[in-house]
Amino acid sequence: MKRTHYLGTALVAGIAALAAGSSILQKMAAAEATGIKAPRFEVDPMWPKPLPNHWVIGAVIGVTADSNDHIWIIHREGSLEAKEQYATMKPPAAECCAAAPPVLEFNEAGDLIGSWGGPGQGFDWPSSNHGIDVDFKGNVWIGGNGAGAQAAPLPGDESRMGATRSVHDSMVLKFTQQGKFLMQIGKPNQSKGSNDVENLRLPAKTLVDPKTNELYVADGYGNRRVIVYDAETGKYKRHWGAYGHKPDDTQLPPYNPNDPPAQQFRTPVHCVTLANDGLLYVCDRVNDRIQVFKTDGTYVKEVFVAKNTMGDGAAFDLALSKDPEQKFLYLADGSNMKIHVIDRQSLQVLTTFGDGGRQPGQFYAVHSIATDSKGNVFTTETYRGQRVQKFLYKGLAAVTKKDQGVVWPKGK
Repeated sequence: MKRTHYLGTALVAGIAALAAGSSILQKMAAAEATGIKAPRFEVDPMWPKPLPNHWVIGAVIGVTADSNDHIWIIHREGSLEAKEQYATMKPPAAECCAAAPPVLEFNEAGDLIGSWGGPGQGFDWPSSNHGIDVDFKGNVWIGGNGAGAQAAPLPGDESRMGATRSVHDSMVLKFTQQGKFLMQIGKPNQSKGSNDVENLRLPAKTLVDPKTNELYVADGYGNRRVIVYDAETGKYKRHWGAYGHKPDDTQLPPYNPNDPPAQQFRTPVHCVTLANDGLLYVCDRVNDRIQVFKTDGTYVKEVFVAKNTMGDGAAFDLALSKDPEQKFLYLADGSNMKIHVIDRQSLQVLTTFGDGGRQPGQFYAVHSIATDSKGNVFTTETYRGQRVQKFLYKGLAAVTKKDQGVVWPKGK
């Protein structure tokens, strides 16, 4: 009787194992049949290393990689709670903690090797830091989206920020990597709207084209445009809105995924990314879309991603893969808490990774994204996310499911 029982149990276990193996083989065969491959990543839970001086970081709203694969972030000191700054009280309320300087530089190993930023002589520091870029010459560019002279919480509906009122952060700033001030474009409280070529209005992100030394600005939380300046002199070059139209600041109704596509950007115009082939990708965040342009502002095409996303929108930030053809786009989706891996030619979403949560590989309001020369991905999180994460590039792999979830290290 016992032997029969054991044989039956073994038979059931064997059938289950065969079924599981068959399922895996079917998935592998399906992936191979489609021929779809995409970059694969694993989170590095040990990066970066702990900060010195009892420093902590607030909402991290910008990340970039320089030519040495150093990773730069910018965060908002003012977003920290009082209990996160006990050491700065007079007298100190506890040994820990204090806000780190707003600009932080890490090496490949995750060591903090540079820090600076904040108000100084000769320039107007943003009241709400937003976006950081290190250009091909090593200059550091910073934007901002603060309405008042002092830092204040952002409104719940960011699509209605700064549309008709004076705002402080109407400029972008240029520094050396040591924090020496070089240039300011725009002046606080001077913006006259989306066709003002002298000032910005809550600019979200910048990039410099190494072929022309032109500065592109995603402008932004108050304006509805991309604007281009000479990165050396600050001289205005050109600007445009959605579909290459002249931008219009008429307040649009709240986003509705069932409406026809909006003919203007909604605020914020949140990112601008330039590929080697001269195609410029713009995040129209609340409209859940990416629009593609030539560098002269000629409209090429668009794609909607997670089109039913409301609230903060899905199209937060973009980075390019590091293969010679830059075959893939990585879209940070702060509302759905994931990264979309997109085929750059077809603009089709191939797969996603990430999920909502606080553990490594999860996200709370993933905001900015960058890639280094090795293809590794770096992300930041805003609001109460307050961190930067590294995802190690593991090569191309067959796509077996749309949403990968947390890409935890597989080990040896």
